[in-house]
Amino acid sequence: MQLLKLKETVEFMRYRKFAMMFSIVLMLASLASLFVNKLNFGLDFTGGTLIEVGFEQAADLKQIRQIMDSNGYKDAIVQLYGSSKDVVIRLAQREGVKAEMLGNQILSILKEGTGQELIMRRIEFVGASVGDELTEQGGLAMLTALICILVYVAFRFEWRFALGSVFALFHDVLLTLGLFSVLGLEFDLTVLAAILAVIGYSLNDTIVVSDRIRENFRKVRDSGPEDIINISLTQTLSRTFITSITTLLVLAALFFQGGALIHGFATALLLGVFVGTYSSVYVASSIALALGISKEDLIPEVIEKEGADQETMMP
Repeated sequence: MQLLKLKETVEFMRYRKFAMMFSIVLMLASLASLFVNKLNFGLDFTGGTLIEVGFEQAADLKQIRQIMDSNGYKDAIVQLYGSSKDVVIRLAQREGVKAEMLGNQILSILKEGTGQELIMRRIEFVGASVGDELTEQGGLAMLTALICILVYVAFRFEWRFALGSVFALFHDVLLTLGLFSVLGLEFDLTVLAAILAVIGYSLNDTIVVSDRIRENFRKVRDSGPEDIINISLTQTLSRTFITSITTLLVLAALFFQGGALIHGFATALLLGVFVGTYSSVYVASSIALALGISKEDLIPEVIEKEGADQETMMP
């Protein structure tokens, strides 16, 4: 493949300091929100009962909350689910009360309070011990993924690329969690699955960019590290752009038409793909450059065969 000339490249690294400061500010804001607001864990993690009820007419959430409050369910979280006639009620775990019995009580209270005929669509119950286990295992899954990626990239490329890649992935995960914390969106197992998918997507982008940087370090002899990184990012720009746009189009369809059940999943992936593309261009490459990546680090050593000199000297 013919290499692009330097004058045709996009000077990505010229703005790396501004980009890194921008990323650091966003990461600090995400950490602050996670510390203050925390995550709005769903029943998958906290334990409790979820009841979905179908109404004849558009539901009045204010009225439903007043009915629940006046009947001793002050902790009830009432939300619309997909349409104005479908309502989800989340209740904290109650000892000694079966989910089915609790669902019948809620249905009876709402029928009497609203005067409408209601349909019980589903009842879900998650125990607290299951929620604690999911929280622990979910965190371990993300930590294990980052450690394995660090080892793989260090072995496949170079330790500077490995640190840059893992920091970029940490950056993507933290910003995604920060969005859910700031907006108070529910964090459940589908969102956790989306975050793990974001790690894989962002890593794929970073590997493509790193591979092209390594290739150009070996081919381009008259340019410095910053120029070579700019050339590599420019060469992979069309691939990155096309991949990201097509992925975002699919995720946008899921976000707007997929329904409430996968709304959190689509939201996490939408932000994750966007941030992952940005971090592959600026975060991972900028960190590798800041750590002093050079041609000597990526050009393989030439190993001379034993006796080679003697063979060339023979008549």
